[in-house]
Amino acid sequence: MKPGIVELDDNYILWTVLAFIWLTYLWETYLTWRQRCIYTNAKSVPTEIESIMDQETYDKSRRYQLDKTNFGLVHGVFNQIETAVVLTFGGLPYIWGVSGDILRSFGYAAEEYEITHSLVFLFLAAIYGTVTSLPWTVYSTFVIEERHGFNKQTMSFFIKDQIKSFVIFQSITLVIMSGLIYIIKVGGDYFFIYCWVFVIVVSLVMITIYPDYIAPLFDKFTPLPEGDLKTEIEKLAASIKFPLTKLYVVEGSKRSSHSNAYFYGFFKNKRIVLFDTLLENYKPPKDESEKDKESAAAGDSQEEETTEELKESKAEEKVEPKKGCTDDEVVAVLSHELGHWSLNHVFKNFFIGQANILVCFAGFAYLLKYSQLYTSFGFYDGQPILIGLLIIFSYIFAPYNQIESFLMTMLSRRFEFQADEFGRALGYSKLLQSALIKLQKDNLGFPVVDWMYSMWNYSHPPLLERLAALQSTTSKQD
Repeated sequence: MKPGIVELDDNYILWTVLAFIWLTYLWETYLTWRQRCIYTNAKSVPTEIESIMDQETYDKSRRYQLDKTNFGLVHGVFNQIETAVVLTFGGLPYIWGVSGDILRSFGYAAEEYEITHSLVFLFLAAIYGTVTSLPWTVYSTFVIEERHGFNKQTMSFFIKDQIKSFVIFQSITLVIMSGLIYIIKVGGDYFFIYCWVFVIVVSLVMITIYPDYIAPLFDKFTPLPEGDLKTEIEKLAASIKFPLTKLYVVEGSKRSSHSNAYFYGFFKNKRIVLFDTLLENYKPPKDESEKDKESAAAGDSQEEETTEELKESKAEEKVEPKKGCTDDEVVAVLSHELGHWSLNHVFKNFFIGQANILVCFAGFAYLLKYSQLYTSFGFYDGQPILIGLLIIFSYIFAPYNQIESFLMTMLSRRFEFQADEFGRALGYSKLLQSALIKLQKDNLGFPVVDWMYSMWNYSHPPLLERLAALQSTTSKQD
């Protein structure tokens, strides 16, 4: 045992971990319940938001958020009980034992092949996690999101998506964990520094390859067509010296009607991606096969449909309200997003994240050989590195993780206000306000929030706070 580490009873460590998990759960459930009371009781549009949201949209938003919250509360109880049962009744050592048995069935001594043993454990744990979470995911997607008009996936699309996600995620995770465990085994006293460097390299590689090679496996990316929107975005980028090289539209509408925009890339090679659901007037370019199909369908319909039916069809199309932002509003949204780049928010978040990882690896190095951490969780015959990583990072560091997460949430909100101010300084205050209101409505975000719930959970400030800040700075400028 290392100097300075106090001998503790095995049960004391496990029960302390469980107590903190339950305390965290009760605290977060209390906050959620506070917000749920607002969804339940605030049935009329408050006076201060009558100018930005009508009663019908307000009711839709309230019902959507209430459904999501009720689902989250039930799901949270299940997850909490599942975690407590797994830890209390030796679920981790059981899966570790089964993975060892599988390895031995192929003629390998599990004790001599720790990395392989660890990978089998991870794979089994991933299968267990997927099986237990899948019913919840299906209900969330095909009941709640479907009920409120957001889900656009078919069941076959969903199944293919889940399979691809599992295969790709496992392929990446198993390779990374193999490297990490190997470094810990051979790295000596300063292995935590080598692990930190390894994680930095992996992070940079993933940032580089994910948008170009992994994301297109799930969604279709097409260049933004020539036109006013592209011209205005390029002007915006040039005005702040943002090194824009490509503009893409991602076909997110096949998955959901929620909208977003982001940028990525290193140094002088930046790209911007817009969700098609963000663009009010966007029509995806059609390939030749789609054009042929439409031509054939149009020919058939002209023979079969009467003029009166066509008029009715057009009338129905006019009734359906448009979603998304105008071209000018999209540019305003991007002025906010590029504000994050100009103000170095991405770099600051990356730096803080890597510093946090270094601190965690240093703490892990100090606790790695503390045998009672393993025996407390049912590992009496050895101290597997992977299990040490899991126990220390997930459970022993849990109080630190909660504090760090809360501080990062506060920092994120600060960054969002700064990015809004950046867009305002470029002259986009009014357009950014109207875009934020539209996005809130389109995504059925509820405008009334409990201050404690918001403080703990929201990485972005609530809509009314952002509008107030933009209006305040606009008034000062005027």
